[in-house]
Amino acid sequence: MQAQANILINPNLTDTNQLQLVAILSNINGQWLWVRNKARNTWELPGGHIEPGETPDEAARRELFEETGAKDYHIKPLFDYTVQLDGATSHGRMFYADIKETGPLPESEIGEVKAFSYMPDKLTYQRVQPRLFEMAIEYLKG
Repeated sequence: MQAQANILINPNLTDTNQLQLVAILSNINGQWLWVRNKARNTWELPGGHIEPGETPDEAARRELFEETGAKDYHIKPLFDYTVQLDGATSHGRMFYADIKETGPLPESEIGEVKAFSYMPDKLTYQRVQPRLFEMAIEYLKG
């Protein structure tokens, strides 16, 4: 069995140049949006890499549209996080999006978008995304 990832909320990570990833906890009509890559049969949170010259906020808006087709939404940053997994460390920013309307899915690697009232069982990043999902939910409650 593989070890779980060590995931920490990092309130001191203020240098956005260290951030590599964005993840977006997305709510539509009281349910959570999860996406499935065309090449896989597992689910993941919308998100991805921050492109060169892009701010984390810009990356989150781009990824949200590319992966869900979100047209009318409010998005806000929640927290920065650090993931330590298999000897590698990465830094990301978790966002929350309240989506009012989606349109057609743009041409991308995403094959399906589905709203769940829970976290799906078959996740692409099983050692990371359950914890990030739980941390975001707790953060929103707090």
